[in-house]
Amino acid sequence: MALRINETVPDFTAETSQGTIKFHDWIGDSWAILFSHPKDYTPVCTTEFGAVARLADEWAKRGTKVIGVSVDGVEDHKGWIKDIETAGGAGVGFPIIADTDLAVSKAFDMLPAEYYLPDNPTPADSQTVRSVFIIGPDKKLKLSMTYPMTVGRNFAEVVRALDALQTTVKAGVATPADWNVGQDVIIPTAVSDEEAKTKFGEFETVLPYLRKTKLKA
Repeated sequence: MALRINETVPDFTAETSQGTIKFHDWIGDSWAILFSHPKDYTPVCTTEFGAVARLADEWAKRGTKVIGVSVDGVEDHKGWIKDIETAGGAGVGFPIIADTDLAVSKAFDMLPAEYYLPDNPTPADSQTVRSVFIIGPDKKLKLSMTYPMTVGRNFAEVVRALDALQTTVKAGVATPADWNVGQDVIIPTAVSDEEAKTKFGEFETVLPYLRKTKLKA
């Protein structure tokens, strides 16, 4: 069964490039992003890991931990990290899960429960392990995205989505299409005009069910 928004994500114990972790304990009180890859030493994934590494300061500003997962082992990960750092121009400060038994990939419904890798697997054998999961401090799934092997993920969009999620949780609002920090937000329909005036001050009524306002600094 697919993991749905606002469901508690699976907990698991796994070996990583930085030692053994228990996932929920590793998340702690932070936000977390788990991003998955079908195999080490693959071109698109190498550029993606580099992109995540270069965003280290942005993740830290947002109180967010990042962790990768690939179906190869710890020693492969440690070797691959050297390539990632060479190509990406930044140190890889986050762990990479060694999902050699596919337990994490299956728990997050990226692979069927009965699936197994053949001998000498290629990336095509685990190509569906290409997802991003944004997880709240409550250990619940807030957002997920899945990409094909040929399309590199846009981590600027992951940062934007993380900003939107954190804003909606903190301020009790929604965000419109293409929203970025500092732009107008949407007042939920469950909030009356009177309540909106008290909570947000001035707001614009675009349609009876679409009201926009600026968040107070």
